[in-house]
Amino acid sequence: MRRPPRLTALLAGAAVTMASTALAVVGTASGAAAAPVCTVEYAVTNQWTGGFQGAVTVTNNSTALNGWSLGFSFPAGQQVSQGWGGKWTQSGAAVTVVNESWNAQLGSGAQVTTGFIASWTGANTAPTAFTLGGVPCTDDGPTTPPTGTPPTTPPTTPPTDPPTTPPTTPPTTPPTTPPTSPPPTPVSGAPELSVTGNTFTDQNGAVRRLLGVNRSGGEFMCVQGYGIWDGPVDDASVKAIADWKANTVRIPLNEECWLGLDNIKPEYRGDNYVDAVEDLVTKVLAHGMTPVLELHWTHGQYTGNSSGCADVHASCQKPMPNAQYTPAFWTSVANTFKNDERVVLDLFNEPYPDRATSTATQAWTCWRDGGTCPGIGYEVAGMQDLVDAVRATGAKNLVLVPGIAYSNDLSQWLTYRPTDPAANLAAAWHVYNFNTCSTETCWNDTLAPVAAQVPLLAGEIGENTCGHAFIDRVMKWFDDRGLSYLGWTWNTWNCNSGPALITSYDGTPTAFGTGLRDHLRALAP
Repeated sequence: MRRPPRLTALLAGAAVTMASTALAVVGTASGAAAAPVCTVEYAVTNQWTGGFQGAVTVTNNSTALNGWSLGFSFPAGQQVSQGWGGKWTQSGAAVTVVNESWNAQLGSGAQVTTGFIASWTGANTAPTAFTLGGVPCTDDGPTTPPTGTPPTTPPTTPPTDPPTTPPTTPPTTPPTTPPTSPPPTPVSGAPELSVTGNTFTDQNGAVRRLLGVNRSGGEFMCVQGYGIWDGPVDDASVKAIADWKANTVRIPLNEECWLGLDNIKPEYRGDNYVDAVEDLVTKVLAHGMTPVLELHWTHGQYTGNSSGCADVHASCQKPMPNAQYTPAFWTSVANTFKNDERVVLDLFNEPYPDRATSTATQAWTCWRDGGTCPGIGYEVAGMQDLVDAVRATGAKNLVLVPGIAYSNDLSQWLTYRPTDPAANLAAAWHVYNFNTCSTETCWNDTLAPVAAQVPLLAGEIGENTCGHAFIDRVMKWFDDRGLSYLGWTWNTWNCNSGPALITSYDGTPTAFGTGLRDHLRALAP
């Protein structure tokens, strides 16, 4: 969010080892000549007592498809509990995976990978028969589709005729059940997070999700001359966050207060401010939660489209960081916390160069490269500049990089993402019910491709309805894909001034906060 309640208005606007059994089903679809020829690879990528994670890769070896549906049956009572890369449904033993809108196109020779988590008991025997668009892929199919009527249901046993190609059914000598070693045990307490593929992992290699809240105050109280935090940040108030089963607390900061600029009252700037931030980080860590330090408000005068204030000082959300102070801010923050990789660094709250520039290309170029940006009157520090400032200190901490349009647009994030020598970069995204990208269709189109390649954290989720129906939808979409999210905000405001999770710092929730609290508790082990 761009403004706290003290202002006059609220903005309206796994690392898994693939050392498991894999089954490839290669063949030609039977039926009419136009039926697709497909290759299917099924793999169990991780397994533990009672559960496992798997992946299914389909290659279309025939004509291009606009929309696809994969079918197969589990032979040993396995039950899918979560899936991604497609819409997963299961009826009895039969499983169907239908494309998402963003991966509906499956060209000739193209492939698509979907993943899932499922339960098993007794034996975790791999399926041996798959269909694409209702037409079977068989392990002994001819090289060209024969005439005749395809079966209406996938075969439940392998063909009895000797195959003309090497058998794809798992041999009887090696075990058909993947190893039963459990997944890596998560470290206790707050983890040192790394990027592994499109997941966050800890020191043991266990996949982790960041689930929790924002603790607003450090971005606005000091510059407005009221203090450093909005409300208590003692041990009891931090414990109250942990009692919601949150594992992450995002802490918005102000660069002028951190750097000690003389427009800030002495008691709220420089060492006093830094010490207060370090103390809160220590408390968050002591309760086993991940602190995310985020730069919210910055220096630089901007009076253009969607300006939050005419002030040159860091008293509102600016469209981009500035080259004068922001790299120095991140150099100082990184030096302060580089020896504790449990601390996550979130580069900038809600960039909106798209409101100042005339084209998307200009906006994304400004976002990445900074410099002189159309419509912005100060020299901009781009996301690459900030990554460079952090890494120049030797800090290897996880770094979060937001998108544009107040962090609500990640449509070209992959194209323009900064280069990170530490390879520890993830995407950050914000969503409220009044944002442009606030529907599952938009999330499927613009978020899912990003989440398929890098970890994705929704650093702020919220709504201005005084309820939680919208964030319920957000959390479901993110849960279905194993992604991370943080509610805005752990402050005792009200729905007229901004989405507030609590009515008291003892953790008493608002109606909005009840939705997040109950959901986090339900997800907790």
